[in-house]
Amino acid sequence: MNPADSPEEPPRNLAAEFRPATGTMEEWNAAYVRVEDYLRAHRIHNRLHQSRLILRILEAAARRHEAAPSLSPTTLAAEETERLMDAWFGEMLDERGLPHERIAIDGRVALLLADGPRRWPYAFLDEQQIPADFKQAMREGVIRAGPDLAVSSMVPRAIDLGPIPDVAGDTIEQIEKWPILRTLLLWLLFAAALLVIFRLTR
Repeated sequence: MNPADSPEEPPRNLAAEFRPATGTMEEWNAAYVRVEDYLRAHRIHNRLHQSRLILRILEAAARRHEAAPSLSPTTLAAEETERLMDAWFGEMLDERGLPHERIAIDGRVALLLADGPRRWPYAFLDEQQIPADFKQAMREGVIRAGPDLAVSSMVPRAIDLGPIPDVAGDTIEQIEKWPILRTLLLWLLFAAALLVIFRLTR
């Protein structure tokens, strides 16, 4: 394999097209690797499609870096990747405007259930040519994942222990009325404890 096409460095065609005005080559190489790893985590293994997406993401990150050179290109690239995915998942699942956490979970679950990266290897994050069956499979995946969790209120109820509390309460009241009986019970408990200790030490 050509060293220039290894995961540690961008392919030559990407390096020729991507010319950021700010930031060092090392910083943008690190950003490239971060985006590539992120796409691989979503099972996007097609190198040609990877290169197209990475170039698109890095160009968006580079424009932001020109306006704020103190920011890390890697951080900007990661943010642009999340932003692009949120917009794409929201469009695919008709969940535009929902919170990031909701779209991120629904989108990734639907992508996994639809087996999108294998069945439609060039469709992921594409904004123009989305196969209708891919979009349908994604939306069916959200339905199969189940409905949202419903928040319900639970009213605390007393635990019914039957007649035990009443009997125990009556017994304690009777013991409190008879000091001699209470003293006798305490001595019996003390003697039982001594007997247990004596047997254990033999």
